[in-house]
Amino acid sequence: MPTMPREQPESAPTHPESQRMAQSFGVDVQRYDRARPGYRDELVARILTGVPGSDVLDIGCGTGIAARQFQAEGCTVLGVEPDVRMADFARAQGVPVEVATFEAWQPCDRKFDVVLAAQSWHWVDPVSGAAKVAEVLRPGGRLAIFGHVYEPPAEVAEPFADAFARVAPDSPFSGQPARRPLELYQAGYAQIADQIRATAQFVDPEQWRFDWRQTYTRDQWLEFLPTTGGLTRSSPDQLAEILHAVGTAIDSLGGSFTMDYSTLATTAVRADAS
Repeated sequence: MPTMPREQPESAPTHPESQRMAQSFGVDVQRYDRARPGYRDELVARILTGVPGSDVLDIGCGTGIAARQFQAEGCTVLGVEPDVRMADFARAQGVPVEVATFEAWQPCDRKFDVVLAAQSWHWVDPVSGAAKVAEVLRPGGRLAIFGHVYEPPAEVAEPFADAFARVAPDSPFSGQPARRPLELYQAGYAQIADQIRATAQFVDPEQWRFDWRQTYTRDQWLEFLPTTGGLTRSSPDQLAEILHAVGTAIDSLGGSFTMDYSTLATTAVRADAS
């Protein structure tokens, strides 16, 4: 789906357009927090298994969706988030947040048992980011980079792609395939593993995958779509036309559809300092 957030890893945003896109997800923080799905309990439990303690750093914490799940498991979580709007929302939900990009953030000798990047690592420089994580993780601590992969059925994805190309032909998302294969995302997470491995500071990285399904009504999906990349920067008229096309498609399916999700993760344990 061409304007979905590119959950597969990418280079960090150095181009001004990419930086503006990275900052666009806070345009409606309430909707973002309400519509975006959380993470599987199995993933959270597996990340916390065997780590030396419960101090967690959440890179690009957004509104605190992942952070609150780790708090619910008894963890002490600190978020780092460059968007002030998202940081303020997360703080209001009880998540302490420091406003900065991860590259500019100052750890001030603080150490953590877990470092998370939940659908945010593609905004971090992958080489310097992995090295910085190694500096702030305690030996035996875990780096976990993860995100959802979701492609609606063709009956929904294709009208969306057609409408987006029609109303926003100059967008970098326009003209992309309506649906993308899971293998594309898996290759991106494998590339992250290579970048972590290159630091020589971690035990050999692992690849995890959690498959699940979620049914969306027409209204639920139209609530979700404006939180995705590309649409976060659309004009009201563009957004209305795209949502109308997608809503009509869902109506033709009986008013709802079931989507297959895969949550992919690259994770690695910090090696002993010796």
